[in-house]
This record gives sequence, structure tokens and C-alpha cells, in this order.
Amino acid sequence: MAAFSLLRAFASKVNLPKNAINQGILVLRSNPNNALQVVRQMSEHRTMHIKPSRWSWNRFKDFMHFYIMLGAIPAALVITYVNLFIGPARLAEIPEGYVPEAHEYFPHPITRWMAKHINKSYQQEYELMCHHIYEVEYEQKLRKAEHRIKQKMAEKQDTQAYYYQPVTSRNERSIRVNTETDIEMSGTN
Repeated sequence: MAAFSLLRAFASKVNLPKNAINQGILVLRSNPNNALQVVRQMSEHRTMHIKPSRWSWNRFKDFMHFYIMLGAIPAALVITYVNLFIGPARLAEIPEGYVPEAHEYFPHPITRWMAKHINKSYQQEYELMCHHIYEVEYEQKLRKAEHRIKQKMAEKQDTQAYYYQPVTSRNERSIRVNTETDIEMSGTN
């Protein structure tokens, strides 16, 4: 406090504004003799402290908040609307001749919607598994047939075009150009 009053007295003698210390025009610095020294910073120049950039971190936070709010606000509005105005389903008798679908057994409307449009029903899962089994068995039958054919060809020494290597057209153009230039250089047809 004594140093502060000393500075105020100094500021009044030098005709500086009363709040020069608060504005940063006058700065208190200690010297090795533990005495306070008044340093004037000209033209209100503030010193810049060198520190690592926080630009990446601030940008990440901005994007995170933006996308969370982009998803959280609409989701909260939809959930609030569904809970207030639609509500959970009530049990009722099933009409005669009507077969309910798998998603109709869930009580909450959002769960029903997810079961209908996002998740697969048990019947779909079963049919997908049956199709996978069918494909695997078909591949096994093809491999067995190919193995039997190769075995028979090896037994009878019969190679009726089975070992034909299909030609790829990958290098076809360059091979054709090379042969044409060879023919032109040699002068034969």
C-alpha cells in the first residue's frame, strides 16, 4: 500500500492522469535493492507474452460445440415432442386376421421407429443367414467340382482347353505398337 501511495504522489507531481497506474502507463518493477522502481511504458505499449498457440484447440472446441449442438438440439426437440404429444403405446386387443409386425411390439414411438427403419427384424436376420449358408455351400460345391475335373484331366492326360490362360489387354496396345515398329524396321510383311 505504501508503494501505491508513493506512486500516486509521484504521478501528481509529474502531472500524469490519476489512473495512469491502473491503465498500465506506469508499471511497478522491483530492482535488486528491493526498492520499487517506476517505469513508464510509452504510447501505452503492452508487452506480448510468448506462449504456444491455442488456435488448434480453440478450433477443435468450436467444431465440437457446433456439431454437438447441430445434433443435440434437434434430437432434444424431437424427443420432447414425441414424449409430450405422442407418448407410449397402450395395449389393445389385436383385431382378428391382423398379424402385427415385429416393430409394433415396442412401447415407445422412438424405439418403434428405430426397430422399423434401422434394426433388422428377426425374419430378415434369419433370411440373411440362410443366404450366407447357401453361398458358402455353393462355393464348396464349385471347388469340389473343379477338383474332380482337374483330377480326371490328370488321370486321362486330357487337356481340352481347360488350361487356357485368358489374355489380359493390359499390355496389348504396347505389344502391338512394338511389333508394328519391328515390322517397319525389318521391312518384312
